[in-house]
Amino acid sequence: VSHALETGYRSIDTAAAYGNEEGVGEALRRSGLQREDVFVTTKLANSDQGYDAALRAFDASSERLGVDVVDLYLIHWPLPERDLYVPTWKALERLYAEGRARAIGVCNFKQPHLERVMEEGGIAPMVNQIELHPLLSQEKTRAFDADHNIATEAWSPLGQGELLRHPLITEIAEELERTPAQVLLRWHVQLGNVVIPKSVTPERITSNFEIFDFELSEEDMARINGLDEGHRFGPDPDAFDGD
Repeated sequence: VSHALETGYRSIDTAAAYGNEEGVGEALRRSGLQREDVFVTTKLANSDQGYDAALRAFDASSERLGVDVVDLYLIHWPLPERDLYVPTWKALERLYAEGRARAIGVCNFKQPHLERVMEEGGIAPMVNQIELHPLLSQEKTRAFDADHNIATEAWSPLGQGELLRHPLITEIAEELERTPAQVLLRWHVQLGNVVIPKSVTPERITSNFEIFDFELSEEDMARINGLDEGHRFGPDPDAFDGD
């Protein structure tokens, strides 16, 4: 995290489930950056769904991060079998109304889940963070999000690293003298996705940041779009129970 901040990253995505909120907070403090200059996202653990539990969990995350206000707070999974995401969402709406979370949203929500919180809650999610990469381009969900002013954020944007070895991606990367990761991240940016690549390697963290001095052609975008086959590396949100 410290290297990312030194490189120029100003958005950090973490979660209670990742077990690294304290480390993120420590890096923020060491960076010397002003708090308002870094956008901090964290997420509610699956075990903390429910109105009161979500409020307590937010307090705990804030304490671990060492911040009074979280820039974006997300429900990590809908867990439809537990049927707690609506009261959980109402807790997030309270945090937003109190100014403790500057923005609130969800992760891994499909259209029916989004429609339900919009119907039963007071406001629409501001972000929907979903698994999204060329093998799972999520065109319908992205269109629904756009129609309702919900920003789409891509997790696993490199396809768990599998796409770094895909023949088409490596071919385009060689043509452009870029890394496969840079090509994939540029594809996301040109689609309009918020993108959060994960790396623990300083050189890759730096390389992943260097995607703003080139563009993919319409032809290359179309070729990458053609890879979509609905393939998930993570679980299906309709079936995932949180364990």
